[in-house]
Amino acid sequence: MPSKEDGPSEKEKILELFLKVGLDERTAKNTIANNKVTANLTAVIHEAAVTDGCSRNVGNLLYTVATKFPANALVHRPVLTQYIVSSKIKIPAQLDAALSFFANTGPENFKTSEFEEACGVGVDVSEEEIKQSVNEVFEENKSAILEQRYKTNVGDLFAHLRKRHPWADPKIVKASIDTKLCELLGERTAEDDVKVPKKKKEKPAKVEEKAIAVSTPEQPAEEILNPYAIFPQPEENFKVHTSVFFSDGSILRCCNSRELLEKHLSVTGGKVLTRFPPEPNGYLHIGHAKATIYVHQAMFIDFGLAKERGGGCYLRYDDTNPEAEKKEYIDHIQEIVSWMGWEPYKITYTSDYFQDLYDLAVELIRRGHAYVDHQTGDEIKEYREKKMNSPWRDRPIEESLKLFEDMRRGLIEEGKATLRMKQDMQSDNFNMYDLIAYRIKFTPHPHAGDKWCIYPSYDYAHCIVDSLENITHSLCTLEFETRRASYYWLLHSLGLYQPYVWEYSRLNVSNTVMSKRKLNRLVTENWVDGWDDPRLMTLAGLRRRGVTSTAINTFVRGIGITRSDCSMIHLSRLEYHIREELNKTAPRTMVVLDPVKVVITNWKDDLIKECEARKWPDSEAESYKVPFSNVLYIERSDFRLKDSKDYFGLAPGKSALLRYACPIKCVDAKDVVLAEDNETVLEIRVEYDPEKKTKPKGVLHWVAEPSPGVDPLKVEVRLFDRLFNSENPAELEDWLSDLNGKSKVVIPNAFAVPTLGKDVGVGDKFQFERLGYFVVDKDSTLEKLVFNRTVTLRDSYKSGK
Repeated sequence: MPSKEDGPSEKEKILELFLKVGLDERTAKNTIANNKVTANLTAVIHEAAVTDGCSRNVGNLLYTVATKFPANALVHRPVLTQYIVSSKIKIPAQLDAALSFFANTGPENFKTSEFEEACGVGVDVSEEEIKQSVNEVFEENKSAILEQRYKTNVGDLFAHLRKRHPWADPKIVKASIDTKLCELLGERTAEDDVKVPKKKKEKPAKVEEKAIAVSTPEQPAEEILNPYAIFPQPEENFKVHTSVFFSDGSILRCCNSRELLEKHLSVTGGKVLTRFPPEPNGYLHIGHAKATIYVHQAMFIDFGLAKERGGGCYLRYDDTNPEAEKKEYIDHIQEIVSWMGWEPYKITYTSDYFQDLYDLAVELIRRGHAYVDHQTGDEIKEYREKKMNSPWRDRPIEESLKLFEDMRRGLIEEGKATLRMKQDMQSDNFNMYDLIAYRIKFTPHPHAGDKWCIYPSYDYAHCIVDSLENITHSLCTLEFETRRASYYWLLHSLGLYQPYVWEYSRLNVSNTVMSKRKLNRLVTENWVDGWDDPRLMTLAGLRRRGVTSTAINTFVRGIGITRSDCSMIHLSRLEYHIREELNKTAPRTMVVLDPVKVVITNWKDDLIKECEARKWPDSEAESYKVPFSNVLYIERSDFRLKDSKDYFGLAPGKSALLRYACPIKCVDAKDVVLAEDNETVLEIRVEYDPEKKTKPKGVLHWVAEPSPGVDPLKVEVRLFDRLFNSENPAELEDWLSDLNGKSKVVIPNAFAVPTLGKDVGVGDKFQFERLGYFVVDKDSTLEKLVFNRTVTLRDSYKSGK
């Protein structure tokens, strides 16, 4: 590895190049901070052949070209740079006209005469002509100029002159105006420099009658109303997708030819086709929800765009690694996609295209763009670090064809050969370092069987299959942005249709980890209870926790589709949408998690009364019966031996209202039965107010004995909390040490009202009054129900230090 003393760094070289073309140091440094502008400006400087420097005026025009040249006409950019260097285009107005011309022309051929006429090439406006026009403009506006003196709007004068001479040098025009002003008005006076105070707007007179305020809500931006508005239509896919910069100075500008695009449109009928391409080697997580929430994030974007545009989305299993794929994961993915509310256009596998991929690999070799290599993995890594070509890179095409056939027939040992794409080992983009296209694996494939012993890599297969399936929009997360060059290089090298690629930010949610590697470790090392552990952000885990697909979709839509890759979405934002959904859909019931016994002394021992309890707070139509007896249970936290002003529960000498029943009062401290430790409350004796004359502030939930001496229904309740203490555990070196030891608390014997044990199935959701939202877990049995807490009623989370 070269040391710093060996020469200037790459950034220093670029800074020196930018300074040579006349950029000031501040602009040059700001430009380097923007990778896209840096790449564009570097390319423009090379196209203009001014790497040794140029005038500041030329440099500024080239900078404008780098930042504003239309992407659909990049093939013509070198032409424009030569017009600038040769001073045929020398002022901003000419350049603006040229940029507009190419934006309308696109990649099509154009007539030089039309271009030159459109941007004033060869039109020279002399200084005398400019002065003459200035005199005329001043004469026409003389009275106004004399009145306003040096407060005259010079911009208006410029506009008059631009109409007469659009290609005049603006510096000469400005100098002529300044000279003429001085001639007409003389030297500036102190009065000329006095600022004219702005007139205050008069307030309307007050009207006695109050006007009715009509609130006009601000219209949300289109990308919020329709987050898919940013994506182009399929018929617009003729613009340059990306520029691939090679180490020899050449540039490949990748775009579809008209013929390729028309062929694609004839097959698809102009419909939008996307793909959701999960690897069947693990469970989908919330990030997939944005792609469908990471998985869901991906699903939302891939399936959502297709649905919004009336197209279709392939569910394509990226099954190129036979050692990792399992049918368990394939079945899970399909089930989760359906649960999320999405319907695939078609279900396909990358392995469906193994023969096509092999045939195209042979064609790639024939075209001189691939070779069989014998380097080991360590050697490939070393050569890439040193930007060195493989010793086998330039072997004869026929030799690579024969060896590749031997690989296919199983005549070469595993690990002894790979097929590599011949890209650019000296590129600044490490994803152009002759990526592997095929490797040998003597492993039967779960879907394709034992036909193949060579398997394509992701970098080789995914772009080709996108093209074969006529995908219009290939959408992926930002970490794949550097692979864009390789994606388009391969399709260009094979002459295949090129989908529109767009990268979006990966969904990062606080207090969890999202990488499949870390999730796999949590599961395999038994830190959690499987892939569907309710503490995980897997979609299976979220579903088991009681989160609805509607809440997840709403959450992801609210985040939007963005390329900002530095945001951490707080978990409370997801929980907000969960509460909003469950508040409308989860019926109410009563459960006591930590029961303490209450005996009503003025109620008959054998009297059982039924109270009407509401399933929904705003509706009396749906209710359920709750038994009320002289023995009932309340939460231990709802009783205190010492009262305080800010406490509304039960205490000696204080009353509280039993929900749906009546007020009760613990008359005196002697009515409290304590354990031997003289602290633990065993029983509270109270009196009820049959006429409900007292109006206590505190309202308690409760569960009573359904009949004398019989305990209430016992259920198991699992209280889940954030899996990690830190908001971003992934950035910690020892991230496992950050696990929250209280992320799962099991209450084996909570008390519930009897109706909760009737006609209840796995996945049914309830609001336990005053406690939160809960769902019936799959571990439930006929003998005992198990409930998972989905979310508390309010966000009580406090950020850890």
